[in-house]
Amino acid sequence: MASEMAMATHRNSPQPNPACLYGLIGDVARAGSEGTETNAYAIAANFMAYLSCAIGRGVYLPIGNTWHHARLFCLHIGRSGRGRKGDALALVLRLDQALHRLNESYAPQIHRGGLSSREGLVALMHDGYRQGRQEVPAIEDKRLWVVESEFANVLHQGRREGNTLSAALRDCWDGVCLKPATKSNRLYASHPHVCLSGAISPSELTGLLTARELTNGFANRFLMIWAERSQILPFPKATPQASVDALAHRIMKILEFVGANRHDHRDRLQMELSAQAQWRYAQLYRGELNEDPGSELVSAMLERRAPMLLRLAMLFALSDLQTRIDVPHIEAAMAWLRYATASVRYIFVSAAEETKMAQVRELADRVLVFLHEHGQATRSQISAECFRGKVSKTLIDASLEHLLAMTPPKIGVEWAERKGGAPGAPCRVYRLASA
Repeated sequence: MASEMAMATHRNSPQPNPACLYGLIGDVARAGSEGTETNAYAIAANFMAYLSCAIGRGVYLPIGNTWHHARLFCLHIGRSGRGRKGDALALVLRLDQALHRLNESYAPQIHRGGLSSREGLVALMHDGYRQGRQEVPAIEDKRLWVVESEFANVLHQGRREGNTLSAALRDCWDGVCLKPATKSNRLYASHPHVCLSGAISPSELTGLLTARELTNGFANRFLMIWAERSQILPFPKATPQASVDALAHRIMKILEFVGANRHDHRDRLQMELSAQAQWRYAQLYRGELNEDPGSELVSAMLERRAPMLLRLAMLFALSDLQTRIDVPHIEAAMAWLRYATASVRYIFVSAAEETKMAQVRELADRVLVFLHEHGQATRSQISAECFRGKVSKTLIDASLEHLLAMTPPKIGVEWAERKGGAPGAPCRVYRLASA
């Protein structure tokens, strides 16, 4: 038992699937990591945020009444000195410089100064305003890539009384117009296309995220990945300029394909899912994308897996110069979500808690099989017949609560009189929700 408890306190760090490094995204990641300590997946995440910003709002994917744009917030998490967080941005910034040399109208605006308020964010892409007698013209290009190398700054700002920066960032992820926060400040930004690359240490992230931000939809708008240096090299090599220029030309082809320089022509290029991609997405949506992880906190952090998958799949399809999303694009996007899911678990759930969560899910599956065979059962029957009296009351209750709290619930519970009119209070009877 002691050895089992010791094992429960140790686990491997998240290991991404190479399927994440699809197409151009993978080529950029490998070019930046070869001969360096920089993690290829961290480079890829930052490049995806940059490319999603450069593409802009001209391309959209309609799902129901929602029109999705390829707009990403990525957060690189790693320990100080080991995450190589600054290095993971270096190649992307060089690609941006190369893109400017080719045609600067295709390159997005970059803000690296640190965000402090909603008003400061709006000022970077405002619709024009009057300053005294002077009319300040509007910023027509609403594409803005925010680089927060010290993402802790954003979390600190969110703790200040009256600061609405986190709410503004939520609106930006959604693509909502940013209206004036106060009557005295008339700054307005319509149709923003803000993408964000952040970097933070795990201790800062867990220490600064408030309970509100963990559950109000701020944190789950970020693709969070754990990534640290891949090797130790005292003299890393720079990516050859010829490789940078070749990659920049490939990026330019994508931006020309979507007409990224036509800033005032929104939602002009519609994307679609192939029949096979629709089937695969539906399969994932009914299963893994909405699977209950067994933790309320982790569930809240992963609530936006489905729209995030669509945005990633859009990006992979566009990198292939096509507006049709196919199964390989869905699979590459899903690889990233599995990586992000593993990262969230690794950072926010202890190894012991992870072990208990896995145990609860396994017991819940056994309860489902038992109810499927017996139709219904009381709490005592589940304990005695399903688990042979060998599972604690606490774990049985946790497994039942897990099934009841799933969306939709897997089981239902109701009160019933004891058999044969036996004395005592009514007992709880559990049934499959579909029964």
